[in-house]
Amino acid sequence: MFFSISFIVPIITSFIYKDGALSIFVITFLVVFMVGFLGWLISKNNTEEMTHKDGFLVITLFWIVLSSAGSIPFILSGMTFIDSFFESMSGITTTGATVIPNLSVLPESLLLYRQLLQWMGGMGLIVLAIAVMPLLGIGGGQLYKTEIPGAMNDQKLTPRIKETAQALWLIYLLLTIFCSVFYFFAGMNAFDAISHSLSTVSIGGFSTYNNSIGHFDNGLIETVCIIFMLLSALSFTLHYFAFYMKKPLKYLHDPELRFFISIMACIFLLSILINYFSNYEQASVRELLFHSVSIVTTTGFSIGDTNQWNPSIGFLFLIGAFIGACSGSVGGGIKSWRVLIMINYAYINLKKIIHPNAVISLKIGTKNVENDVAASVWGFFSIYVLSFIILLLGLVVTGLDFQSAFSAIGACLNNLGPGLGEVAQTYASVTATGKAILSFAMILGRLEIFTLLVLLMPIFWQK
Repeated sequence: MFFSISFIVPIITSFIYKDGALSIFVITFLVVFMVGFLGWLISKNNTEEMTHKDGFLVITLFWIVLSSAGSIPFILSGMTFIDSFFESMSGITTTGATVIPNLSVLPESLLLYRQLLQWMGGMGLIVLAIAVMPLLGIGGGQLYKTEIPGAMNDQKLTPRIKETAQALWLIYLLLTIFCSVFYFFAGMNAFDAISHSLSTVSIGGFSTYNNSIGHFDNGLIETVCIIFMLLSALSFTLHYFAFYMKKPLKYLHDPELRFFISIMACIFLLSILINYFSNYEQASVRELLFHSVSIVTTTGFSIGDTNQWNPSIGFLFLIGAFIGACSGSVGGGIKSWRVLIMINYAYINLKKIIHPNAVISLKIGTKNVENDVAASVWGFFSIYVLSFIILLLGLVVTGLDFQSAFSAIGACLNNLGPGLGEVAQTYASVTATGKAILSFAMILGRLEIFTLLVLLMPIFWQK
């Protein structure tokens, strides 16, 4: 029922622009509202407490059900079911992969609706990552137990999830408003400013134009985009303490943030070197900077044709997307804090080989990380890689070439969006089976692997 309210925005937009899509969103609103209303009638008298298992099931179904409901406007506009579900799943999971080859033919209301899907997906993700997953012992919960100063240090911001959600959503909303205002004064019209602020702050990457941010060819707009992509890629817990608790120095003392910025800087500098010594078409420093931020934050905006550049640059950016944004943000990827722990853990083990009798503790910042936490992070990474390989094999079997399949799985599993080769612009050429595999990869990456894989284990369904 709450989700159905979102259809009022495209209804108003369609009425204002008279784009012919009014009936699509009115029908969708009524259908989704009535389904929600019937569900509420059936369950309103249920007073049972949710169990641990219920939590895993509800989280997974949250994304699947809303993606299914969100696909209705696309189906009514003439798209196939699998294309509609893929587009909706891409929006809700803030992936940004699209199957629509030409956005210019879409009505304004449907264009805004795509952006709104990403914004709502990002809003749900913030609370999921910071307030819900830790209660189930997944996501940032393990790191919270180590009391590491940073994104997951003060996991329970307020006593109740509801109050936590309200605080985080207010920050999210304010970032969106500021982003749209800056976009407007940088040169966008009101419609484009609002639309792109929704996908920028959610790190989604959907645009209202085929050429993405490159359509505007405006350095000031690109600067605004870079700033807000970075802000959204940082932990919202940090934003909370900076604004609510008036502790802005949290940004400077957070080891994950420093690591994240360092990785991005290294990728940017390496891309400049590769580009300089390349025989391919030369990319400008401005293009390389924008794409470094866009892809490492897993947003997926573009201002140039990356297919014309040295392929090594594209794979370098993709590696950055695997590392991903900070924990507790709306970004995708493995997450910087996990990579930071893995690197430090590996370094300590190398030191122990040299000095077998030395007692060396793993520290992130000033706090110790227990070995079982480090081991579980490596376990997560191994499952992540194994999932990637299995999904890649499945996609290659559908007929997609290896480069395109590799980047497509990487882009969808890390919730990045655009890939390389055939999927650099759209995923329209991928088969229906391939789109189903990629849709699964999106939700698998969004739920950080374990949440979804737990449901596939027989022991989960045993009493």
